[in-house]
Order: sequence, then structure tokens, then C-alpha cells
Amino acid sequence: METIFLYSGVFLCLVMALSLYRAVFGPTVLDRLIGVNAIGSKTTALLILIGLIYRQVDMFVDIALAYACLNFIAVLAASRYFQKKKGLYDKRTGN
Repeated sequence: METIFLYSGVFLCLVMALSLYRAVFGPTVLDRLIGVNAIGSKTTALLILIGLIYRQVDMFVDIALAYACLNFIAVLAASRYFQKKKGLYDKRTGN
């Protein structure tokens, strides 16, 4: 069973690389925020998988919940900042 969790974790890391690409090379600030939020959500799932591998799920669930809350608050704060100060959308396209 641990091999399934390990392969799931590796697959999740590969999918996180796609989100990292969107976060780095996103054409707009909104695309970058969505990429960062997706990385945070996948990291939460990865923490739970690590807990399953080490058979200490209760400890890793607490860490994952704290990380998910921090990720949510950080993305909300960043999106509010960019909405008020700089604008979330690309000025050239008007979207």
C-alpha cells in the first residue's frame, strides 16, 4: 500500500510542476495567483500522503490544515491587494 501512496505523491509533484509553470509564466497576475493557489492545495494533499506513508496521519493532517488555512489567507490577501492597487487583469486585452 505504501508504494501506491509513494507513486501518488510522485504524480502529485509532477502535476505541481504544471501549476508552477502557470505561476511563473502566467500572462496575468490572476493566472499567477491561481497557479500559486493550486500549488498550495496540492501541497496539502501531499502532506496527507506523507502522513499515510509514515503512518502518522493525525500529525500530518494538523499540519496540512494549518498550511491550507495559511495558503487561503495569503491568496485572499494577495488578490485583494492586486485588485485594489494594481489590477488583476491585463491592461492590453481588457479582460
